[in-house]
Amino acid sequence: MLVIPAIDLRGGRCVRLYQGAYDKETVYFEDPVKMAKLWRVQNARTLHVVDLDAARGDRSPNREVIRAICRALDIPVQLGGGVRNMEDIGEALELGVYRVILGTAAAREPDFVSEAVARHSCSRVAVGIDARDGEVQIEGWLEGSGLDAVAMAQDMENRGVRRIVYTDIGRDGTMEGPNLDAYRTLGATLRCARLTASGGVGGHADLVRLADLVSHRVDSIIIGRALYENRFPCQQFWCWNYKQEVDLDCFSTAKTTSRPDKQPAS
Repeated sequence: MLVIPAIDLRGGRCVRLYQGAYDKETVYFEDPVKMAKLWRVQNARTLHVVDLDAARGDRSPNREVIRAICRALDIPVQLGGGVRNMEDIGEALELGVYRVILGTAAAREPDFVSEAVARHSCSRVAVGIDARDGEVQIEGWLEGSGLDAVAMAQDMENRGVRRIVYTDIGRDGTMEGPNLDAYRTLGATLRCARLTASGGVGGHADLVRLADLVSHRVDSIIIGRALYENRFPCQQFWCWNYKQEVDLDCFSTAKTTSRPDKQPAS
């Protein structure tokens, strides 16, 4: 089970939202680049970045921050939020992002997903399905789409998508545990695509439960708040409590599956 730290960007800062609500924001770090380096020092092998400003259609102030994060790390970075067309995909890849995650665009224009996968490959293009009570949400989780999450996942797989990031919005930022039933249901309908779970992890016990879902195509988990609040006994407490004293440019020598081109697991 690959653990992927999340960095959510809003106004150039590293934040977390509670259940996707923009008015329930906690600022965890003023410098997202330093935050990214800290996760790398703690052995992160992939980083998940979300541009919250772009996700709800605002003009994003985060692009140069994203570029700086990609330049600072030796591991792949995947980006979600506000990627709506081919130009956006090209811009993200030019910033140094390895993989883009299509959300609103996938729900509204599924043919665009087929075209994007054909042009950039299924390794570079993934789909994010963010659901509330089984309904896919769009526009930064501010609108319902009327689409069923399972039906959308099946359609995306048929269009060549091989990586789906599934977020249960009701669990996101709560640390109350992931929606295991949703992953079982979704995984049982897929044949080729793999699932990245997102939302609700509060500690090590949740990782153990998620590890039991490997047979349901879950092979990775995105974690935000629980990592920021140091909920795992295996975390390097000195890194978190004394982060101003850590050499953030001295990355871990632990074994990694990353190849020289910074390609993550498919």
